[in-house]
Amino acid sequence: MKPLQIRLTTLTIFVLATALFRLVPHWYNFTPIAALALFGASRFERKWLGLAVPMAAMLLSDSLIGFHGNMGSVYVSFGLTWLLGLWALKQPTAGRIAAASVTSSLLFFLVTNFSVWYGSTFYPQTAAGLLTCYTAGLAFYNGTSFFLNGLLGDLFFSAVLFGAYYMLQQRYSVLKPARS
Repeated sequence: MKPLQIRLTTLTIFVLATALFRLVPHWYNFTPIAALALFGASRFERKWLGLAVPMAAMLLSDSLIGFHGNMGSVYVSFGLTWLLGLWALKQPTAGRIAAASVTSSLLFFLVTNFSVWYGSTFYPQTAAGLLTCYTAGLAFYNGTSFFLNGLLGDLFFSAVLFGAYYMLQQRYSVLKPARS
């Protein structure tokens, strides 16, 4: 097997194994998908696969979990997170990974809650209505914070993915990217 195939296979297994986390009981919004998008953007040599593989994993798990009316905004936010990873994590460091994770959490929160507000009959279509929607989004499901859980999940899974992959690269040089 060629080094690129070994890297791609290892990365895909990493991504799919992490995506399975969505299928086990977990805190609301404490999921690996944003971390997967950042990781895929940073670590896949074929960048389009860094988006396609996590999105495919998400589609597969969503087909088992179920879809809802705002799924488009969820997928858009993860696409934006992938773009963030392309830009911010060309040379990943712990600080850049943490900053990208926090930014991805903010992106997800802003995009998905904007989608809830836009065209809603529940919230007035005004700046005050949008602010009310964002405020309601901070404390969702009996006081459990979707934003805080998302932030903690993004930070945790980014640390796990990037950290574990870094350790594997130190042990198996074939996993290190080819130098141009």
